[in-house]
Amino acid sequence: MFGFGLFAWVVVIVGIVLLVRWLSGGGRSSGRRDEDRALAILRERYARGEIDKAEFDARKQDLS
Repeated sequence: MFGFGLFAWVVVIVGIVLLVRWLSGGGRSSGRRDEDRALAILRERYARGEIDKAEFDARKQDLS
């Protein structure tokens, strides 16, 4: 009986942790969003003329 109660608490705690991670956008997908945002900033800087084509290509390669 004690083992089942302990197991139930572990399931509840793991469920809460997974729910919080999912709601906060954590996990593996967040890295991809960071890369997308970095590339968007790089494109904006290139469009504004802050960096030239060579620097844009070099930094884009670094992000890939």
